[in-house]
Amino acid sequence: MLDNSKVLDTLNHALPDFFRVIDLLGVLLNGILGGRLARAKGFDAVGFAVLAIMSALAGGMLRDVLLQAGPPVALTDPYYLGTALTGAFIAMLWKFDSRPSRIAMVVADGTVLGCWAATGALKTLSAGFGILPALMLGIITAVGGGAIRDISAGNIPQVFGGNNLYATPAAVSAAIMVAFSGFSQPTIGMLVATIVGSAFTMLSHWRRWQLPSTGDWTLTITSTQLRRFMRTSSIRIIGSDGRDDTGNIEVTDEAQD
Repeated sequence: MLDNSKVLDTLNHALPDFFRVIDLLGVLLNGILGGRLARAKGFDAVGFAVLAIMSALAGGMLRDVLLQAGPPVALTDPYYLGTALTGAFIAMLWKFDSRPSRIAMVVADGTVLGCWAATGALKTLSAGFGILPALMLGIITAVGGGAIRDISAGNIPQVFGGNNLYATPAAVSAAIMVAFSGFSQPTIGMLVATIVGSAFTMLSHWRRWQLPSTGDWTLTITSTQLRRFMRTSSIRIIGSDGRDDTGNIEVTDEAQD
């Protein structure tokens, strides 16, 4: 039988290189997505480059700035900027509007989403912050770049609603990373978060899952109904003899009327 400790050691040594590939794949993919938006807007080469960089790197850069843990990795590692610009160049050459290419991009995007959310959560925990900041920065790492890209192009960020679930899978992946970090298994947590994030994202696109909009669950209550509810809830339950548990006579709502 295989020794569990040896299996974990093997995974801990092999998986970081795998996550590095996914990370750079995500930069390339989001560079292409930024370039696709630039194409739809009719931008020139500068617009392609700017939107690609924002889409691919802005989320991680915002996370690193908030953590104040040194210069953003996107500035210290030349592969990030070069890969994002490569994605912009690819988007200038191809439209990626065929069905197979769209499916491939959804699969890759879901995988990257889980990986980036887990990375953001892990870096936040490693910097000494708590669970809630880890969840928040995990989500920002995964979806922040796309939101900044959309705002820069004059669009409402897709993550704000009206689209298939995206921030929700990121939150789930970040939560998984936090849970595994509590058991001192960050590498395994990264793997599980990446798999779950990918599966969740693909399933939400396939089933077209969306969060309800505010119009679907707006509270409708008149001021008269609210006053009646507040008055009723403030009246204590009294006994059959008209006295409460302190022996004082309680005035009922009907007597007040």
